[in-house]
Amino acid sequence: MQVVEKSNEGLSRVIAVTVPAAELNSKLDAKLKEVAPQMKLKGFRPGKVPVAHVKKTFGRDMMGEIINEQLNATSQQALEEAKVRPAAPAEMKLTSDMDKVIKGEEDLSYEMALEVMPDFTPVDPKTLKLKRPTYEASDADLDEALTELAGQAKSYEDKKGKAVKAAEGDEVTIDFLGKLDGEPFEGGAAEDTQLVIGSNRFIPGFEEQLVGLKAGDEKVITVTFPAEYPAANLAGKEATFDITVKEVASPAKTEINDELATKLGVESVEKLKEIVRGQIESQYGNVTRQKVKRQILDQLDALYKFESPSKLVDAEFENIWRQINTDLAQSGKTFADEDTTEEAAREEYRALAERRVRLGLVLSEIGEKAGIEVTEEEMQRSLFAQLQQFPGQEKQILDFFRNTPGASASLRAPIFEEKVIDKLLAEVSVTDKTVSKDELLADDAEEGDKPAKKAAPKKKAAAKAEDAAEGEEAAPKKKAAPKKKAAEGDAE
Repeated sequence: MQVVEKSNEGLSRVIAVTVPAAELNSKLDAKLKEVAPQMKLKGFRPGKVPVAHVKKTFGRDMMGEIINEQLNATSQQALEEAKVRPAAPAEMKLTSDMDKVIKGEEDLSYEMALEVMPDFTPVDPKTLKLKRPTYEASDADLDEALTELAGQAKSYEDKKGKAVKAAEGDEVTIDFLGKLDGEPFEGGAAEDTQLVIGSNRFIPGFEEQLVGLKAGDEKVITVTFPAEYPAANLAGKEATFDITVKEVASPAKTEINDELATKLGVESVEKLKEIVRGQIESQYGNVTRQKVKRQILDQLDALYKFESPSKLVDAEFENIWRQINTDLAQSGKTFADEDTTEEAAREEYRALAERRVRLGLVLSEIGEKAGIEVTEEEMQRSLFAQLQQFPGQEKQILDFFRNTPGASASLRAPIFEEKVIDKLLAEVSVTDKTVSKDELLADDAEEGDKPAKKAAPKKKAAAKAEDAAEGEEAAPKKKAAPKKKAAEGDAE
């Protein structure tokens, strides 16, 4: 095999590889001698098929297999000989006449175009200095969390009497039938739906029109679906709903006591407080970790300004840009609505893609030098977490990770990154600083990790999608309405 570096510009390389025809023919002859005694062909006694006949009949296919094997083996060997580390898989281009190569008349020649990893020396963790913000959960935090928990677990008591009117905060049990231009539409009807007025589970204007109704009342209300409503046939449309009120219930007073703890599956209120305090401290601990992680990334970003492989940056930018445009489309907004232009946004997000790729390479180098590995058990836990997020779609997700090349990298990368951060945190110089809760929770993201406000439509556009998703997830599912009810799921 001959390896020649044809081009060397920046991080780009073109490496030419030649595998002599004699070597390919030698491998073919060895394979023919191996399989010929095992051949059973009509007109020949078992094991007595002449090698020449086997070559005439199957030689072309066998040589094709040998060529594929050689392409895989020699390409890796060539990279090792050239002493390069690819930043991404190389693009291979055959430069020989493949028909002649298969016939054994010409050498197998090809070129590999690739970008290599930039050279840099990993930082000494001891040179990094961090200020770790810490906050200890107070009794007031605990009381606030318990009060919120009690509110989520509240029950409702039927307001006895036909004359009792529904008010904000009451739970009404209703039947409803939605209509467009007087005709019922699919998914717009349900029976015995329980709805807390003011919960913002239903589209804007729906819940407010239930205030003042009593058990037994019937009313037709008019609402307009949001322009960004997921169902295209309803988005921006005016609809009516025939409402029948079956029951009006008011929230019962919920006390934080052993009874509440038992209702939540805990043996006592003291145990409940212990659990909730632990959750609060864990949440604040996660915020602290994210802030020191950001400090690490910002310091690494300041230390390293090398050229990043353009193909990796292009791929990262395309992922970001695709999400930006999806968010804008779903929100019905344009770049102008976000006080920017497409050109300016592209520039900002391109810079973000370059930062992400550069930091990814730095963390990868640090991790490899430290011998950090992601175990199969960690990969399985990550996959299981993915499956839990999409109940009912487990098979599709499993098939995706099994059949999509490189898909497992999306599971491995965040695990590897967190393990590298753990290593750095164990070695860097850290000074703890006690802060208030507001200071800890303040959004102090550096400009280097996100575009300037004018070029950040993603944040605004994505927020509504995330809020809407949370609203849908929290909405109870009624037996009478197995499909998602058209009136529900948008709190915007």
